[in-house]
Amino acid sequence: MTLTLYYHPLSSFCWKALIGLYEADVAFEPRQVNLGDPAERAAFQKVWPLAKFPVLRDEGRGRTIPESSVILDYLARTEPSAAFLIPDDPELAMRTRLIDRLIDSYIHLPFQQVVAERLRPDDKHDPYGAEQNRAAIRQGYDLIAPMIEGPWAMGEAFTAADCAALPALFYADYGVPLAGWPSLAAYLERLKARPGVARVLAEAEPWFQYFPLKDG
Repeated sequence: MTLTLYYHPLSSFCWKALIGLYEADVAFEPRQVNLGDPAERAAFQKVWPLAKFPVLRDEGRGRTIPESSVILDYLARTEPSAAFLIPDDPELAMRTRLIDRLIDSYIHLPFQQVVAERLRPDDKHDPYGAEQNRAAIRQGYDLIAPMIEGPWAMGEAFTAADCAALPALFYADYGVPLAGWPSLAAYLERLKARPGVARVLAEAEPWFQYFPLKDG
């Protein structure tokens, strides 16, 4: 098989790439990596020295593509069935990429910091920093909510922006509940009903027990 995705099923940024692959029905080999295993980490570092998920390897073209947003862009350019991820219209393409980056920067990344704070040793917690990140997420919700133009981020068409939104909103809802943003909460429920998203969530379910905010 030409395409290989190096990933972990609990990784939110891996979800973003997986949703694009599943929604486009692109054939690929999923290669799960346990970064806690020295041998697996070393093997992964030979593919991508930073050893950060996700990474797509395209053997047919001799390309290694890291970073979830870049992977989706690459799929849209190289896989005919994935062309819908980035609209042909330049203005719509720019808006798709903008929403993708805003979601990652102002919801996804701050929430990862909330999770990281929970994982710190007992004598190293930073409640003030965690609350700052929660405040940033609330600002992110305020920013993104009015930008969702229809059933999907770009209106009627499902795009890479929606691939970005699902993992960010799904996980952030545990730390900053979406109840105060009903339009985003409804959007998240629509996303969950997508076949590719449902598949990602089902594959991740056995790993949810390891998510530190699962129980509040």
